[in-house]
Amino acid sequence: MSAAPRRTRRRTYALLASAAGLATAAALTAALPADAHESHHRPGRYQDVQLLSFNDLHGNLEPPSGSSGRVTELQPDGTAKTIDAGGVEYLATHLRQARRGHPYSVTAAGGDLVGASPLLSGLFHDEPTVEALNKLDLDVTSVGNHEFDEGATELGRLQNGGCHPKDGCYTDRRFEGADFPYLAANVLDEKTGKPILKPYWIWKKKDVRIGFIGVTLEGTPDIVSADGVKGLSFKDETETINKYARVLQRQGVQSIVALIHEGGYPASGSYNYDCDSPGAGDGISGPIVDIAKHVTPAVDALVTGHTHQAYVCTVPDPSGRPRMVTSASSFGRLYTDTTLTYDRRTGDIARTAVRSANHVVTRDVPKAADMTDLISRWNTLAAPIGNRAIGHISADIGNTGTESPMGDLIADAQLAYGRELDPRTSLALMNPGGVRAGLTYAAKGAEGDGVVTYAEGFTVQPFANTVNLQDFTGAQLVQVLKEQVSGPNAAAPKILQPSAGLTYTLDLTRSGADRVVTGSIRLNGAPIDPAATYRVATNSFLAGGGDGFPTLGQGTGDLVGADDLTALEKYLTANSSAASPIAPPKTDRITVVQ
Repeated sequence: MSAAPRRTRRRTYALLASAAGLATAAALTAALPADAHESHHRPGRYQDVQLLSFNDLHGNLEPPSGSSGRVTELQPDGTAKTIDAGGVEYLATHLRQARRGHPYSVTAAGGDLVGASPLLSGLFHDEPTVEALNKLDLDVTSVGNHEFDEGATELGRLQNGGCHPKDGCYTDRRFEGADFPYLAANVLDEKTGKPILKPYWIWKKKDVRIGFIGVTLEGTPDIVSADGVKGLSFKDETETINKYARVLQRQGVQSIVALIHEGGYPASGSYNYDCDSPGAGDGISGPIVDIAKHVTPAVDALVTGHTHQAYVCTVPDPSGRPRMVTSASSFGRLYTDTTLTYDRRTGDIARTAVRSANHVVTRDVPKAADMTDLISRWNTLAAPIGNRAIGHISADIGNTGTESPMGDLIADAQLAYGRELDPRTSLALMNPGGVRAGLTYAAKGAEGDGVVTYAEGFTVQPFANTVNLQDFTGAQLVQVLKEQVSGPNAAAPKILQPSAGLTYTLDLTRSGADRVVTGSIRLNGAPIDPAATYRVATNSFLAGGGDGFPTLGQGTGDLVGADDLTALEKYLTANSSAASPIAPPKTDRITVVQ
């Protein structure tokens, strides 16, 4: 477990001071008694270690478009500025520049580096992203829920290499896998009771040692298809981190960082929001707060993810001491630079000296040539498939709001496809988390404005879920709608996107299941009959009870169709043309009362 990375790194950088690490070790050393200073022939007592981190890349190798490719910066006068950000060509340049002048530098990530990826990576089972991460000199990462989209066997292939079992090799070079460890301390094989991958890893540089423990959220089975987590059990994040912190300490490792694919929500949407500044508000909320408050004080910093938020905050540990908790948004738009000041006498981190800052991956720096070559090489393979036109739209079809135009369009497409399979199909429901992007009217390439390409459709629906038909009673259908705002979804509602004809009122002034007004639920204008049978189209993820919808896992008369992207393509092709493009749905199916 304590072995160094498989490759030997050689980095030659010019001296460039980093704002995140200025003077910390020097200040601590200066504060020591005169007789405590080391001889100039030996290292000093304190050593600054630069920790660079990011999370939730999701295979976004090319600069993400629209709102997914922008961050908000809070200005001194209180106004907000929007900055274009992201793209691995720029991320590589920023990380390489940040490492200059830092001989003690380690790069870590907080999971979801692959999965739900654009076509450039997703079409090739994310091999391009792993190749890019190797070139980024990533040292270690935790797994996230999306690392399980294709199951534990495929995750093992991403770690260890080899050709895809069904699609084979995409080039004449064997896929080598990740030359950094994926950590999965709380993901156990149900048969052996042991972690499926390494639970921890120790970074070493001369006499400095820092342990990393990696976990994903315990609720991963609720947001991943049943096939993806078959044979696995997911344990409590806090208990697991505390367990392996003790293991590391028994090995003499006192400096520990937890990589946690679970996150929180800051009081501000600005990437440079400082939770700890006077008047900053409530800092962060969400699951990571409770985790941070109960993880052992032996852990010196928490790198988090999952919520796609940006924050650099301190949260008190069980002893009441502040501890740094960071997250770098998503899609490679930010990276976090943290200074860990290592005390050679104790082997521990001087917690009072830990400093962090999020930095924008701006696009005003030179592109990294090796990343440009990588993107070009894989684009050459993807282009014949990705550039194919599958439909036409008259305007942007967005993916925001309680009910989004893109969500409605997908639901309509699945209803139409469901009726092809079985004319009795009454309605379709789409989970919002499965809608990964909207469609933009402006052309991204040479296809022309308003043209929807297969690559754009793939970006919207990259999971390859099948469209499933099931029978439910009216009473079950009402229960499904109430599960949007109750049970596991009570605190953070997951509002299913409905197909045309299904309408109801969502009253957010109420609490729990009552927020869905039962008497308002209509299908094509008629009240839902509790005793009647309704044929419902969903994707295979929802049909397995995913996203906290157990009732959707209780349907009968299952019929499995083609994948969901095929349904969307068929709908766009059948219902649009250059002369008669599809307009964005009106999003008038759910009436929201606030």
